[in-house]
Amino acid sequence: QLESEGVDVKGVTNVMEEMSRRNRELFALPPYVLYVARAFSTLEGIGLSIDEDYAIVQECYPYLAGRLFTDKSPRAKSALRAMLGLSDESQTMVQTSGDISPGLAVVKAGANGESSEKSLSPKKLLEMTDNFASYTAATATVDRDGEGRTAAAKEFAKLILDKDGSTLQEILVEEAAKLGDAATRNFLRQALVESAFAKNVASTLRAPKDALERSEQLSSLFPDDLKKAIIERPADFPRLVDELLHTTSEDEKLLSTASELQEALGGRLENTSVRSAMAENLSDGASIIPSIPDISPGLRSIASDTETRKFVLEQLSNVPSLGRRVGAGLFRRAAYRAMNSPVLPEEARKQLSEVNNRVADAIEPAASTKEDA
Repeated sequence: QLESEGVDVKGVTNVMEEMSRRNRELFALPPYVLYVARAFSTLEGIGLSIDEDYAIVQECYPYLAGRLFTDKSPRAKSALRAMLGLSDESQTMVQTSGDISPGLAVVKAGANGESSEKSLSPKKLLEMTDNFASYTAATATVDRDGEGRTAAAKEFAKLILDKDGSTLQEILVEEAAKLGDAATRNFLRQALVESAFAKNVASTLRAPKDALERSEQLSSLFPDDLKKAIIERPADFPRLVDELLHTTSEDEKLLSTASELQEALGGRLENTSVRSAMAENLSDGASIIPSIPDISPGLRSIASDTETRKFVLEQLSNVPSLGRRVGAGLFRRAAYRAMNSPVLPEEARKQLSEVNNRVADAIEPAASTKEDA
């Protein structure tokens, strides 16, 4: 895999050895690094003598995915985020005041569309998920009776739903909150700014102001305070809504990522064979037959296993907790956006921010609050 991306594993090893030899005082490698690299090169050479497409890095990928998904150490968390195309948490953390939850670091980095924060890679997420399942199944048992698939399903359910959490769970909750925020804002913008009805309302509200601007005589009939209250402020309302719901670059990335993930998952779940078989018996073809989710033999074996089914159902009891975390994330993002809105009056910004933060803390107390307790 590294070779496909233009990285020569053997060449990198040679460069590291040479740098270590020439600059012992500035660049030192632990001996085990070079020993492991040499062992990998030897093993890959043996593999290439049998299969010209063999790559030891690719063979290790399932283990790497399993390790990164289950290891909660800071180094493993940073590595997993990097593998999934996300920025390291330490790079997006910013100084926060006492009024703002530390969980808003990511919001601060991207809410205003000024961040270079990366977005989740659906392709890499699915790739690592497949390799995690492969590694778990391979280490569980010889998969003759579907026991390996069952073990993989249980481990994956635990990763996603376990009450003690996991790095992958944290990432998915964070991304779900960000996507929910972007999708809500996009929906409101389409309804309140871009729809034909919204445009007609905006035109109607601006019409009196346009008429007064065209006629000084008519404008002089209204006192300034009255004109400002019943004509200028209503006319300016559509512009304020537009600015409040403006689409940031982060919103566009999130919506694009969601679309890519939906497309990738849809391709895996869609079963065209059943649809085609039914269409052969109908004169009007397959157009009236919806696509049917494919219940593969692996999923059937998992669903039929009593122990696995019971385990998954037990894990599902943690779904409300995950939902609360996502909901709290949505309100905290809304609080930060309100507090930093350039179009709202200062008092309104403070009140909206305070209300959203209180709702978020009621749903799911912030991490700092839990630690203090």
